[in-house]
Amino acid sequence: MKNELLQSLPKEKLIQLIEDYSKNWLAMDGVWFQSVEQKLGMDEAMYHDAEAWRRFTIIEAKRIRQFLELPEHPGLEGLARALQLRFYANLNEADLLWEDDGKTLVYRTRECRVQRARERKGMPFHPCKPVGEIEYAGFARTIDERITCECISCFPEVTDATCC
Repeated sequence: MKNELLQSLPKEKLIQLIEDYSKNWLAMDGVWFQSVEQKLGMDEAMYHDAEAWRRFTIIEAKRIRQFLELPEHPGLEGLARALQLRFYANLNEADLLWEDDGKTLVYRTRECRVQRARERKGMPFHPCKPVGEIEYAGFARTIDERITCECISCFPEVTDATCC
């Protein structure tokens, strides 16, 4: 059964709906995490966050790869396209920067909604590095298994204060 209302929406409204869906998804991700964090502590919440991302990032990457009709080995060019379609792409201010060697792509988050929300609530920053390494490496490998990732700066090991 097709959703007739969805089918009838103009492009501008569909884009707005995608942005709202992205915000809803992030809110759900934060709500379950904070529930575990408050009840069982940060270590337990981080364990479950890592396990959830270990699975979800592959699902997301496969769907985006299929949507973009990427070839078997799309390389960093395919990864750059795929990163632009993640849920986060509508939420965080980020840059994709090519290094001079042409073999290195840097994904840099300038503003992170999660960290800013925690800051507004007076909560400590989310120690996202361990989960981020699982998430982004898994996403990249699913797009092209030849790609490897390295974290340059991420809380709690911030080496670049100009980004999140």
